[in-house]
Amino acid sequence: MTLDELTESVAVDAEPPEDLSEELRSLWLARKGKWHESHDIAQEIYTPTGSWIHGLLHTMEGDLGNASYWYSKAGKPAISVNQIDEEWSSIAKALLAEE
Repeated sequence: MTLDELTESVAVDAEPPEDLSEELRSLWLARKGKWHESHDIAQEIYTPTGSWIHGLLHTMEGDLGNASYWYSKAGKPAISVNQIDEEWSSIAKALLAEE
């Protein structure tokens, strides 16, 4: 799957594609506006990537202190709220490159 295909799926599909990893599923749900569902998945991913996604989610929520904690666990710099779309794409690209 490409970044464009993932983004298109969010725009047109009601549910995430079946074959997405948990990380990509969490990102898909976050982009779809299903923050709580996305967060439920992210908090069960015990990897630096899971922490990166978790940081993004708390940035989206506006809880920048909590976001900073998760970015620190991921080894990534925290972002500001005006960088959310760019960060979502960065995480998606990193995950898609791993597939």
